[in-house]
Amino acid sequence: MNNKVDSQKVMTEKQAMTLDEVMVKLQGCKEEIAKGIIGQQSIVEEVLICIFSGGNVLLEGMPGLGKTQLVKTMSKVLDLEFNRIQFTPDLMPADVVGTNLVVKEQGSTVFQFERGPVFTHLLLADEINRATPKTQAALLEAMGEKTVTVGGKTYHLEEPFIVMATQNPIEQEGTYPLPEAQLDRFMFKLKVDFPSLDELSQIMDLTVNSQKQEIKALLKGSEIMEMRCLISEIPMTDAVKQYALKLIVGTHPEVEGASEMIKRYVTVGASPRAAQALLSAAKVRALLMGRYNVSFEDIKALAYPVLRHRLYLSFEALTDRMTPEAIIEQLIQEIKVV
Repeated sequence: MNNKVDSQKVMTEKQAMTLDEVMVKLQGCKEEIAKGIIGQQSIVEEVLICIFSGGNVLLEGMPGLGKTQLVKTMSKVLDLEFNRIQFTPDLMPADVVGTNLVVKEQGSTVFQFERGPVFTHLLLADEINRATPKTQAALLEAMGEKTVTVGGKTYHLEEPFIVMATQNPIEQEGTYPLPEAQLDRFMFKLKVDFPSLDELSQIMDLTVNSQKQEIKALLKGSEIMEMRCLISEIPMTDAVKQYALKLIVGTHPEVEGASEMIKRYVTVGASPRAAQALLSAAKVRALLMGRYNVSFEDIKALAYPVLRHRLYLSFEALTDRMTPEAIIEQLIQEIKVV
């Protein structure tokens, strides 16, 4: 019995020391990525949070704002195998997941599976909303189950596997809005804004004037998986957990006690997947902020990227020009911290 207690104590001490190292590595990754990305520091932090939570990221913004450059820089710093798919209206599902080819082998004809670009660690789905829904759906199984099924056979994707997709605003011509099931498989939806004047000047120095920084690889895939396991053990009080769950339940107009704002402006609320995303991401944010426990502030800060693409607004919300961000802000104000 004493040996068991001593063993648990040693494991706890070892884990605490390792969490210190995880914190240092997260900060190091953030600083290294900043060498290749000017500004957008909140975006960099949120992408790191998503990656170390095991989620996928959807980046929305106008062309030329550095979304693709961000993903490339991430792959270098994290030393992950990287593939890019340029989504276009004529792209087919087989161009994403792969296909069975007929080959001759020792006088007989056999089917051989040719793997598509989805078989990687970090997949950039560039301008994902320019492809048809049929092609968009080719990523559903990979994003949700980390597997690919072709011709009745299932292939497992090597972890870590992360999809980072970019899209132009859906108001632009020639785009296909992502279906609800696919949006829900993105842990975060991040909006990339136009840089400030000072940031734009620094971007010109980095690109036009060729003042490029050397980007170093700081981690490997196996280390990312180990860090994920350690981060998942970060404690969270019942009060913080209940607050997060109340935010998720509060987005549903059909539940008892729903606010008048939600009943008026929201038709469908967030799924249980949103609760999983909010709780797991909050642990990474706590560590990135230099803490070993999750706070209410972590939940509030991450409510926006977790919920903005999971709220389906009513026609009245559109006519009143209500945005998902405005609804989330009001919801945070209405649900009090106990």
